[in-house]
Amino acid sequence: MQEQRKTKKLNPFWRAVLEVGFIVFLFYSNLLMGEFTHSGLGQSKGLMWAVQDIFTMTNFIIAIVLALIGYLVFEFLRNRL
Repeated sequence: MQEQRKTKKLNPFWRAVLEVGFIVFLFYSNLLMGEFTHSGLGQSKGLMWAVQDIFTMTNFIIAIVLALIGYLVFEFLRNRL
């Protein structure tokens, strides 16, 4: 006898919030890694300095706009394919 699981689908709004949030997380993690690898200032000034350096209003606006564009592109591709 096979056990069947019912998969619960997320509400489209919450799925969009989750996907946009994940893209924003990837954006900020990339910025944080850049502070420790490319500029080198994160290594000398420390983690707290690097976090304060990347969490600015400009970076937040860029992250949200790009996350929304990324979400729309993936939705288009998901519906198209």
